[in-house]
Amino acid sequence: MKSAVQDYEAIKTAVKAAANAHGEPQWFVDRRLAAIDAMQELALPEMQRYDFHRWPLMDNVELSFRDSDKHLADGLPKATNQIRFVQVGQTTVAVNLPADLADQGVILTDIFSAFRNHADLAKKYFMTQVTQYNENELTAYQQAFLNAGIFLYVPKGVEIKQPIEAYLIQDSTVKQAMVSHVLIIAEENSQFSFIQHLTTKGDEANAAHCMVEVVSGTNSHVHFSSVDELGANTYSFLHRRANLANDARFDWAIGIVNDQNTLGDITSELIGEGSHSESKVVAITTGKQSNGLNNRVVNRGKHTTANISQRGVLLEKSELVFNGIGNIIHGASGANAEQENRVLMMSHEAHGDANPILLIDEDDVIAGHAASAGQVDQNQLYYLMSRGIDKELAQRLVIRGFLGPVLEEIPLKEVRREMIGVIERKLKDGQHFE
Repeated sequence: MKSAVQDYEAIKTAVKAAANAHGEPQWFVDRRLAAIDAMQELALPEMQRYDFHRWPLMDNVELSFRDSDKHLADGLPKATNQIRFVQVGQTTVAVNLPADLADQGVILTDIFSAFRNHADLAKKYFMTQVTQYNENELTAYQQAFLNAGIFLYVPKGVEIKQPIEAYLIQDSTVKQAMVSHVLIIAEENSQFSFIQHLTTKGDEANAAHCMVEVVSGTNSHVHFSSVDELGANTYSFLHRRANLANDARFDWAIGIVNDQNTLGDITSELIGEGSHSESKVVAITTGKQSNGLNNRVVNRGKHTTANISQRGVLLEKSELVFNGIGNIIHGASGANAEQENRVLMMSHEAHGDANPILLIDEDDVIAGHAASAGQVDQNQLYYLMSRGIDKELAQRLVIRGFLGPVLEEIPLKEVRREMIGVIERKLKDGQHFE
């Protein structure tokens, strides 16, 4: 199903005017217009065994910029010496980067400031190498209607010991899509952790397009975490991709606990020899929401290692589909790709799928998978309830045990604690019994 856009020339005229009024460099204005042209021919991405084509992901085709109320960021954890970036809607509320890191060349800023002030880097990497804008209609929409985001650059050899925290708050007090882009460049031998928090304030029905592109240089070590808590009126497209150079290590740790339908795509491209990626995902669905997630690793370099571990819990009448995709390209000798996809259905009315997909075009490799989709173990519940534990708490204990193998492998204690807290709140809100 194509988007609702019809008069592309009128849309281009309006977008050009808005971008120029926003003070954007000509090279990016040109890219916006090229993306609108591409949308006329491109199709929506395909996801195996999952249909999202009627979701209102591209209903808003206006580009506008407005200030958001900074008080929507009230309630965030107190910041002392944290490295922090806070953005509400399109308004950057806070950027806290220690002077010693800035002196070493670290850049942490909003995406549009990067376009203006660091054009050599932004122009080189923004949707040109990790993700191509013309891959599908949603990636083209991202470039055409971008209105928020973050740019992080860590130079060669810089090691940042504190996590870098980014709070991206969707402003749904007004009618406007959130089209956010996080561009991270990790140069050779750099090392750091990046923690993203996605939330919504307000009750307007808006789409959220949140894209992450990561360039992992030779022998870099990057850990990316995200806790996704977008609102009940937000249909979301979450596209995350990393390219790994020789001996790079890149890890994903993602908790998807949004309250509305979510289309997710996580990809690790292991291009360099000896590169390594771990991709860990936890997802919870409740009510009538529907989530579909592609978690993909592509082994291109020799002796690369890529592992997927994801677990999902479904309550009420919800739906969750995990597609774990391991793709070993011809020539990637010595590659190792393993995956585990498991879903636990807490209701007879829930629908879950765990689909392992192996695409192997090389002989000298190791590849394997494990997958399961099933109901909660009634014996476990009975045992806990026979010890005086009520049904709600017993179910949550079973779920914690089910998610434990993934949560325990997340190296950052701060992320583990936050995910556990968010999961607990989501489960309490979603528990309804006959």
